[in-house]
Amino acid sequence: MFIGEYHHTIDEKGRLSVPKKFRGELEKGLVITKGLDGCLFIYTNSEWEKMSIKLNSLPLTNKNAREFKRHMTSGAMDLEIDGQGRVILPEYLREFAKLEKNVVVAGVAERIEIWDEVIWNKHEKEMSGKTEEIAESMEGLGI
Repeated sequence: MFIGEYHHTIDEKGRLSVPKKFRGELEKGLVITKGLDGCLFIYTNSEWEKMSIKLNSLPLTNKNAREFKRHMTSGAMDLEIDGQGRVILPEYLREFAKLEKNVVVAGVAERIEIWDEVIWNKHEKEMSGKTEEIAESMEGLGI
């Protein structure tokens, strides 16, 4: 399970240092893809397999299902952590998430999210006043 918020920088070659707490889980490989809300998602290979099964079960005849599957899979890429604990973020994914230099790496249970720091701060500020309202809406989902 990934938890925590870490502030890092992307170097001029597009490399991001993975937080030490996350490296052990990701050493066997990882998948990075376009996420939701303007960030990137990172999954372990086993979590990506679970996600793939869910995506493959979506009905082909449903336009939203096709679009969501396309969004999640067309930009996905297998990555490995180098000897110094870094990954190279593909340019097309950095552009998608508007990642330049300062980023936030957030553990979100089964996945990791990578956000531009300015966008993350704005998102967090907007959500901070809605936390109780959002929590109440989770009641029907078993939370």
